Amino acid sequence: MREKRELDEREITGLKHLRRLLPLFERLHEVGCERDKAGNRQLHMDQYCALVLLFLFNPVLTSLRSIQQASELKKVQKQLGCRRASLGSLSEATRVFDPELLRGIIGELAAQVQPLRQIGQGHVDQLLVAVDGSVVKTLATIAKATYSHTKGGKPQAGWRLHTHFDLDRQVPKRIDVTPGKNGGSSDEKAVLRASLQPDHCYVMDRWYAQFALLNEIHAADSSYVCRVRDNSSYQVTESRPLSDEAVAADVLSDELVSLGGHGAQAKRPDHAVRLVQVRITPHQQRGRHSGSTGPGSDGILRIATNLLDPPAEIIAEIYRQRWTIEVFFRFFKHVLGCRHLLAQDQEGIEIQTYCAIIACLLISLWTGRKPTLRTYEMICHYFTGLADEEELLNHLAKLQPQAS
Repeated sequence: MREKRELDEREITGLKHLRRLLPLFERLHEVGCERDKAGNRQLHMDQYCALVLLFLFNPVLTSLRSIQQASELKKVQKQLGCRRASLGSLSEATRVFDPELLRGIIGELAAQVQPLRQIGQGHVDQLLVAVDGSVVKTLATIAKATYSHTKGGKPQAGWRLHTHFDLDRQVPKRIDVTPGKNGGSSDEKAVLRASLQPDHCYVMDRWYAQFALLNEIHAADSSYVCRVRDNSSYQVTESRPLSDEAVAADVLSDELVSLGGHGAQAKRPDHAVRLVQVRITPHQQRGRHSGSTGPGSDGILRIATNLLDPPAEIIAEIYRQRWTIEVFFRFFKHVLGCRHLLAQDQEGIEIQTYCAIIACLLISLWTGRKPTLRTYEMICHYFTGLADEEELLNHLAKLQPQAS
């Protein structure tokens, strides 16, 4: 058993940057105090969220217990305006505080991040949003969501993070937390259906290729760029000529189609659908550690969209950008600390998730660039005292500015 390690106050620095968030957090201070008639509550939601952000930016902090220990440091108490928090108060916090209130703060910070249109410029004016889900695993013995078994018969449990990733700003726009099983109200298609907004272009993988969902996206005055299955049934109604640019981008065909073959009209798309086919590297069905498998590919990427006017190579490039959400999941879980869950209940995981979105937004606002591993590491060095502010600024100055 590892010995308890005492924190050194010199390992906690950079708090003045988190302190700038406190005015935004002020609205959270009285949350959960309705039943506290005696005024005895010492840990408030604004303070709890500030401590969670400190955990996300400081690799010295690795657990709820280490957060509790950090709250005992005078420097942390002074800069974050909090008192010493007991482990019991930190554990109980997620049953008292409302994570939904963090969404407003996320919206305000996101509005400050300048969009950077890298693809579709002049062709697609809608907000490009990649949509996908990822599971954060937790202990099956104490989690609420036990949803499947591995090939070895071991139970799996976790929480699914349904993510909307802004491709222009390269930051998460929205994350909804549900139990890990991808079915029922937790199904990724059902969660997306409940959160559709107008003037968005949803970029999706083939799991979302459900005709009813595509119809609802179209009815919401939004568009989609969605991969469909290799064995999808369709009839070509119009073939379009390919430009030199499209051929150079490995586009094989650009057609208007009737999806669904000979199925009932009520179960097919109720709007014009375009199918762009792109050459990719074939691959076989691949296994995953969870025991599930990823489907193979026959070497042709089939992309359905209701965007009829943009060039075919633009449609292909928009879909290719969907993979940036996979990079974000890796950054989010393995780098930003969300691989370790501070709570096991849904509200606690939502608070940690929303604070992690705030952390991503802060990195973008501080640096003027999308979050990267090296920049995040330098920020962590700064927060642990290994790098001073001048060294952090020198690192940021060396980064290549993003093209506008």
